[in-house]
Amino acid sequence: MEKENDNNFQSNEESSENTESETVNQTETSESSTEEKLKDTQDKLLRALAETENQRRRSEKETKEAFEYGGFNFARETLSVLDNLQRAYQSIKNDENLKTNKDLSKFLENIQIIEKDLITIFEKNNIKKIKCLNEKFDPNNHQAMLEIEDENVSPGTVLQEIQPGYFYKDRLLRPSFVAIAKKKDSKTQEKEEKK
Repeated sequence: MEKENDNNFQSNEESSENTESETVNQTETSESSTEEKLKDTQDKLLRALAETENQRRRSEKETKEAFEYGGFNFARETLSVLDNLQRAYQSIKNDENLKTNKDLSKFLENIQIIEKDLITIFEKNNIKKIKCLNEKFDPNNHQAMLEIEDENVSPGTVLQEIQPGYFYKDRLLRPSFVAIAKKKDSKTQEKEEKK
């Protein structure tokens, strides 16, 4: 019986040691789990703060651009008024039936006054015409509509402005539609030499 008691005692000691080691392991696991949760929460918090800061910066940038470039679309649409006015001027000026009218020159003069006023309003509101004649072709500001063979200027030089382009402050409002110079083709040169 003593042996049984000793065995029971040893069993109880072993089981209490096992229980203690399990408790220590659980405590360590619990602590490591808590640390992981804390790190995870800290990481989420830092990400949320960074996202909030990015959103704030984006909002400030959008607000600034809205103040600076709020009239961009209005300016673009207003260009069509100037274009139509210039087309009307050319159409009336070149109309054979109206050339005999004695009031034609006064009418054309009034159209030019309106055009100048509109251009002045554009300039006051930072809408500026792109200078392109005799300039080097710039694909950022010009749109080539046709090429003209010309040996007198270097290839890529703007020879003709078909429709003027404009900037709104530092942004391109509309590119200039232009005709640019190109070298004569070898076939064209051969034909001219044969003549």
